[in-house]
Amino acid sequence: MPKVEFHPELRRSARLLPKQMINPTTLPFVRAASRLMWRNARDAAEALTLSSGVEVRLHRPARATGTGPALLWIHGGGYVIGDAAQDDVLCRRFADELGATVVAVNYRLAPEHPYPTPLEDCYTALRWMRALPAVDPARVAIGGASAGGGLAAALALLARDRGEIDVAAQLLVYPMLDDRTVERTDLDHPGHRLWNQSSNKFGWSAYLKDADRDVAVPARRTDLAGLPPAWIGVGTLDLFHDEDVAYAQRLRDASVRCEVMIVDGAFHGFDGIAPKASVSRKFFASQCALLRDVFAAPAAA
Repeated sequence: MPKVEFHPELRRSARLLPKQMINPTTLPFVRAASRLMWRNARDAAEALTLSSGVEVRLHRPARATGTGPALLWIHGGGYVIGDAAQDDVLCRRFADELGATVVAVNYRLAPEHPYPTPLEDCYTALRWMRALPAVDPARVAIGGASAGGGLAAALALLARDRGEIDVAAQLLVYPMLDDRTVERTDLDHPGHRLWNQSSNKFGWSAYLKDADRDVAVPARRTDLAGLPPAWIGVGTLDLFHDEDVAYAQRLRDASVRCEVMIVDGAFHGFDGIAPKASVSRKFFASQCALLRDVFAAPAAA
């Protein structure tokens, strides 16, 4: 059995976390608990329903004047659970740190709504956000964590292919990018937390169903040229580590700027579990550094 060396700041949390949360049996219970948890979210976000029916949570930057940058944020949950409200605190941090409008999208979930519905919901929210009076359309970024990171990568590809919206950056936080990971037999590691191979197989099968995987799965796409600058961050004890590092290299091979942050001894979702740990703060700061850089570029030009 592989030896587990958790990051010193994450050891205590790791001892308390399960290796798996989601499977077909637990799904309805986790969803019910999530609805109760986020039903009365009291952050300053504005909960809106777009004319398309897509729900979003809008976080406006404090004391902003004129037009400014914007970030579309996509929550995680293996494509089958989650709510935009779960990231209210994170979205507020982005808004405050960057002086950016942040929109979190409540895309519809699989298996009831498989691909391409969740992705199209994200595209609809992106198009709406870009048209807001407070948003500079030249400084629009997308990002997400876990399955949300996978959707952000897919959204970057979709925006490039449709040619309607220029995306300034893609923020991929331990993204769920490659369904072929479920075929590997060497990834059952005792250091994994919250998301393991069993959960991964369920999440991908629920999301993809009868989809053309060569189109629906970002890591299966053969042409990554012309995509916006990317930031990819992942821990060494994350099930998605290998696929994320591989995708980062493929982006670089396609001449796409890609900054990578690998956190030794970090498990999946570590920054949400221990947000005050210095390793988590550095993780967030690195994301903001890339966004500041790309947001400044159009203004400088």
